[in-house]
Amino acid sequence: MLNLVLFGPPGAGKGTQSAKLIEKYQLVHVSTGDLFRAHVKGETELGKKVSQLLADGELVPDAITIAMLEEEVDKNPEAKGFVFDGFPRTVPQAKELDLFLERKGSKIAGVIALDVDQEELTKRIAERHKISGRPDDDAEKLKKRISEYFEKTIHVLPYYEEQGKLKKVNGIGEIERVYTDLCNVIDQF
Repeated sequence: MLNLVLFGPPGAGKGTQSAKLIEKYQLVHVSTGDLFRAHVKGETELGKKVSQLLADGELVPDAITIAMLEEEVDKNPEAKGFVFDGFPRTVPQAKELDLFLERKGSKIAGVIALDVDQEELTKRIAERHKISGRPDDDAEKLKKRISEYFEKTIHVLPYYEEQGKLKKVNGIGEIERVYTDLCNVIDQF
């Protein structure tokens, strides 16, 4: 199985690039953000909890995130692999993901970090907010999410670097160039 973690701050292009990678490598996209939004829209019990947390710009607790993630992976038993987007955000989540995949006889093949500076992120998300109107893209929540990434989430990278699984790709530039760079990295896994 080709299991990948696509890493980067909000607005780095994870969703855009995931869609292209899924098509090429025939993978299943598992986005915690999409899962959260689906549960919120479906007004599930988890969705109600997630709704309030997202409205406050908070991260969803590990137990809720992992339960949704496992449910999504289990829905796709014939998958050739998965692209995990927006997960893991902490080292404990990374360890949980490793354990979960190990129980399924699988593992993370590689982790790709999209490098994008804060100025570019702010510009991209402002544009995305105009188009999508996502409530988590408003200016104050965005600052909190980007800050959360650079203060906490980025610390997951050394965990994967120690395993020899981390590769970095410049996320600034033409979408097709970034995609080509990603494919070149993935083809080495």
